[in-house]
Amino acid sequence: QVQLVESGGGLVQPGGSLRLSCAASVRSFSTYPMGWFRQAPGKEREFVASISRSGGNTNYSDSVRGRFTISRDNAKNTVYLQMNSLKPEDTAVYYCAERRGVTDALLENQYEYWGQGTQVTVSS
Repeated sequence: QVQLVESGGGLVQPGGSLRLSCAASVRSFSTYPMGWFRQAPGKEREFVASISRSGGNTNYSDSVRGRFTISRDNAKNTVYLQMNSLKPEDTAVYYCAERRGVTDALLENQYEYWGQGTQVTVSS
């Protein structure tokens, strides 16, 4: 059974940084593209970033490009989301997801497994 466990969320002031981690209990982690999504109160879940199996290809939403960085450590079965220059509108529950496909993807329905989420609150 696949388990994805996010950590690293919390309360941060505008302009601050956080680093989210997602640990996967799955064999052959390096063969699966990974993604980060987020859901703000009253809104639908939206794509944030994705990363290919090797980490050589990444994609970002327009709202986070240049501020967030997705990376992975296949030896540790972990994917990260470094978030800099945080804004109040980044406040949301952040989810990592695993895709059982060859290429990384931007759509929620292209991911098969999800973590429970970690809360990020950006406020002064």
